Amino acid sequence: MALLEIKVNGREHRLEVDATANLLTVLREQLFITGPKVGCETGDCGACSVIIDGKLRRACLTNAMSVSGSEITTVEGVGEKGALHPLQTSFYENYASQCGFCTPGMIMASKALLDRNPDPSEMEIKEALSGNLCRCTGYVNIIKAVKAAAPKVSDQGGEK
Repeated sequence: MALLEIKVNGREHRLEVDATANLLTVLREQLFITGPKVGCETGDCGACSVIIDGKLRRACLTNAMSVSGSEITTVEGVGEKGALHPLQTSFYENYASQCGFCTPGMIMASKALLDRNPDPSEMEIKEALSGNLCRCTGYVNIIKAVKAAAPKVSDQGGEK
């Protein structure tokens, strides 16, 4: 067991973890943060995507101890209490989710893109989402949602 100190969605955490545990397991089983989904567990589907110190990462491939001292944002930390982030609103308004399983990872990949590029082209959106699999939507409405959210996120100043 090892002591892990991380900040998740603005809250500091100190907890004992198995030194070999991945971040996804720690988030879901010890912190009860269930937005990041258990999908393929090989880094191929993107369902477990989180933002670690400003960079999009797969929680299933990230050793929890390797991010000690880091700031982690999950889909639960996107937006404000009682107010959806423009991406979340845009996903709803553009029918960008069907079953919803991939939605947290899609939101996180989209947020990471818009945080670094407030006016992405359609090709840049497709590239940013290329590591996330969706079996329901066909991606058209997801791309539409990211495009529609971009100016609103930019007006907000990117973060949160």
